[in-house]
Amino acid sequence: MAAGREILSLIAQRQDLDQFRKKNWEGTFEEYLDIVRHNPRVTRNAFQRVYDMIMSYGTDVVEEARERRVDYRFFSDPDDNGRDAVFGLKRAQQALVNAFKSAAYGYGIEKRVLLLHGPVGSSKSTIARLIKKGLERYSATDAGALYTLGWYNDAQDDTEWCPMHEEPLHLISPRFRADAEAELNGGPGDDFPVKITGELCPFCRYHYAERLRRYEGDWTKTVGDVRVKRLLLSEKDRIGIGTFQPKDEKNQDSTELTGDINYRKIAEYGSDSDPRAFNFDGEFNIANRGVVEFVEVLKLDVAFLYDLLGASQEHKVKPKKFAQTDIDEVILGHTNEPEYRRLQNNEFMEALRDRTVKIDVPYVTRLSDEIKIYEKDYNPQTVTGKHVAPHTIKMAAMWAVLTRLEEPKNANLTLLQKLKLYDGKSLPGFTEENIKELREQTTNEGMQGISPRYVQDKISNALVAHPDAKSINPFMVLNELEAGLKHHSLLTSDELRNEYRELLQVVKEEYENIVKNEVQRAIAADEDALKRLCANYIDNVKAYTQREKVKNKFTGQYDEPDERLMRSIEEKIDIPDSRKDDFRREIMNYIGALSIDGKTFDYTTNERLHKALELKLFEDQKDTIKLTSLVSNVVDEETQAKIDVVKDRLIRNYGYDEESATDVLNFVASIFARGDTKESS
Repeated sequence: MAAGREILSLIAQRQDLDQFRKKNWEGTFEEYLDIVRHNPRVTRNAFQRVYDMIMSYGTDVVEEARERRVDYRFFSDPDDNGRDAVFGLKRAQQALVNAFKSAAYGYGIEKRVLLLHGPVGSSKSTIARLIKKGLERYSATDAGALYTLGWYNDAQDDTEWCPMHEEPLHLISPRFRADAEAELNGGPGDDFPVKITGELCPFCRYHYAERLRRYEGDWTKTVGDVRVKRLLLSEKDRIGIGTFQPKDEKNQDSTELTGDINYRKIAEYGSDSDPRAFNFDGEFNIANRGVVEFVEVLKLDVAFLYDLLGASQEHKVKPKKFAQTDIDEVILGHTNEPEYRRLQNNEFMEALRDRTVKIDVPYVTRLSDEIKIYEKDYNPQTVTGKHVAPHTIKMAAMWAVLTRLEEPKNANLTLLQKLKLYDGKSLPGFTEENIKELREQTTNEGMQGISPRYVQDKISNALVAHPDAKSINPFMVLNELEAGLKHHSLLTSDELRNEYRELLQVVKEEYENIVKNEVQRAIAADEDALKRLCANYIDNVKAYTQREKVKNKFTGQYDEPDERLMRSIEEKIDIPDSRKDDFRREIMNYIGALSIDGKTFDYTTNERLHKALELKLFEDQKDTIKLTSLVSNVVDEETQAKIDVVKDRLIRNYGYDEESATDVLNFVASIFARGDTKESS
């Protein structure tokens, strides 16, 4: 009982009764006019409301390849802890928001179907879902408030609400609208002032005419029977948010879009053309004032497409037995590449093509964004009881992105290097301007390749296919990815399968290089030894550049700078003999600049020198550690102690667990053993 009371008390403390009252406000038409006079934004149309909703989350300006882009925070799904976050796709997001903005200001796009076009699994449905969820939430805030009307019935003491949730200002006759707008817009300026468009729906038109007759044409008494309430958009309640999905043609007709006759009520009202005997519950009807999503829109039957044309261009639909009826909603469709090609090749679809704004939603081509997609599903919080070894997600993501990239036209650039450039890595000889050119040279990049869903499926397989393993590693996932290619339903060409297998080999080689470097760094992670090696190198470089000698710590004599030591370090980062003087002067200038600023030189702040020192120290120490002895399983106690130190560093500094650290050491040991074999032969 105590626990129950605590829960009830906790909820009672957090409930907001004032907000509840606001969301459930009801009043007269006159009171609504006062609300509009005070806040004209409650009358915004659907496009204006969606645009304001997106912008309410704020923006960030980011610079990418010398281009300034606006990053819309809305697409990171902050309200739902990033559950439907869309990573990358900045161009697609900007194109979509620009379309909403243009439509909001009435520049023409409000008469179009917004068509998200891209390959399967490229986040088209996620973007649509985000917009629907966002609009639901926005309508429940003070900034996103909107209202609808109903007709009060004295006899039943009840209100019959508009089935299409329409704007109450439709009650104002067209000949009075200009004056009403001038009066309602008399307050402070607004981007979206009151503009009354559209007529009453058949249901409200019937009640309006009936009361006008009852009150002998007195409009003020007629609207006295009108009630206005706050409208909260909700997909579950079918209020302002609709979704339409193609089904079997035999079981689907256009009344699903525009509503149908209620045959049970015909007997009550005597006619099938009485609006009270009609269900205005088609997707276009219920989505009025909000958004309707058309899933795989180009799979629709031609009869549906005619309704779509009128709904987009004229903002009207034609319910059976009634005149054309005004609607105010965003029509958002999505489709994949084959369906869109069919639209382009079908001359009968020309009218639809002309009324469509295509927004490309490609696959992600930036590695770091692709990694985020998988980390959302496979992280320590979601994957329990199993450790995901470092680089496992990265290698799967790398392969997926490689399948989507077009071969670079520059013969000196590999596909893997192109991937790294796109991901913000620097390569000698390539500037940000070059990266921009690389993107511009492509024709269909990101519109083909492997879907994130396929990779997610294979990561899931790897997690359950090795029940005895405490961790999964990149090879487990890469093997799953390769095995699945044979039965991949979207791969119809053996040539493409072989191409994807070759890219898996590229990824495996890259993984070898990464873990070799990681183990080398773990072996060479003796800070004191690195500092001593660095100090020795700097002493010799200083003497060399200033044409001096170095004092020998053991003999006390002055010797020539140790050229062999300096070159053994510089060669580790591919400094040629012809460039050694430049590199050494660069180091001394760097140290001098720090000294002027009152700072002390630290080798870790110079990435190239740091790497060179680590590789040199690794070379000096690897023979003492005898890592290759792991391959033969003959490890003496002293060597094992040194290997355990390296393993501990991998666990502590690089994110491995005991099992994956052992696996990676064995793997790298086998690489070194192969190298030793090649050298001896």
